[in-house]
Amino acid sequence: MKRLFLLPLLLASALRAEDAQPKTAEEIIRIVRLSYALQNHKMNGELRDDATGRTEPLTLTMENKVMRFLFKNPPPEIVHLDLNTEPATLYQVRQGGSSVVPGSQHGDKVRGMEFNYEDLSLGFLYWPRPQLMGEDRVSGQKCWIVRVTNPSSQGPYYVVDLWVHQGSGGAAKMAAFDRNSKIVKRYQVTKVQKVDGATTLKELRIESINPANGEVKGRTYMTLDDPVKK
Repeated sequence: MKRLFLLPLLLASALRAEDAQPKTAEEIIRIVRLSYALQNHKMNGELRDDATGRTEPLTLTMENKVMRFLFKNPPPEIVHLDLNTEPATLYQVRQGGSSVVPGSQHGDKVRGMEFNYEDLSLGFLYWPRPQLMGEDRVSGQKCWIVRVTNPSSQGPYYVVDLWVHQGSGGAAKMAAFDRNSKIVKRYQVTKVQKVDGATTLKELRIESINPANGEVKGRTYMTLDDPVKK
């Protein structure tokens, strides 16, 4: 069974999307959500700031429909996403206890890198009335393009476009826009690796975009090692 991983867009489908033959945007988004919930992995890796070279080691664990990101550098932090709820619930664990990450903080950077708590929350996968915009190819692979629109005034994104791999149901690429239709964030898988016959994420590029001129103002790479054998 072939899988395609993308963080947070992160890990790919345990299903084969072509077997289900989704016909609507709602069905495609449902497959993407299910692809996260069915994962059972532990992977080590790091975040790297492209401008400074600064790195943040991380451990990603996915089991029982919960995704956990462990950041070990001081101050240590755990962010976990509970996919048993709908929409999924994002928690932050620091010294002193655990709390839900409020919507007002979803635009904050994670560990000073170019992705934020909104990205980790996958909240855009639960926005109502997704639209199927057409098809495209990413790295030669056929994808559906699905657009979702934020129904509230909270959060850093107003519109998110997702390129969903037709073979796996995993998200291969993402572009996020503000309320002036200016792009502010891009995600794309840049390297993959083979693990036990599956295609898994090796490197993900996350770019923050200046909406005034379209230039990249920050870039982070996330790399993941082979899954840890259980």
